[in-house]
Amino acid sequence: MNEQFILMIMGGVFILLGLLALFRGGSEEESYYDSLTTRPDLREYLEHQPERPEAGALKIGGWIAVAVGLFLLIMGGSLWFWG
Repeated sequence: MNEQFILMIMGGVFILLGLLALFRGGSEEESYYDSLTTRPDLREYLEHQPERPEAGALKIGGWIAVAVGLFLLIMGGSLWFWG
């Protein structure tokens, strides 16, 4: 295989992993706040304090992985096209 295709495959893998992390982070955050509605004290739910960093970290990591994947896809595609 050419180096360009390896870069493009790596980019696709990063995009898939990033999208999975984004969806997982969103669903985890949603399930956490949905579980709070069954509790008698809703102050934490209404004010979102303290913030729960795990779901946010998954979403941020997902966006970073998508960005890296797009960069690798573009780099591999440009090397394949002009290379």
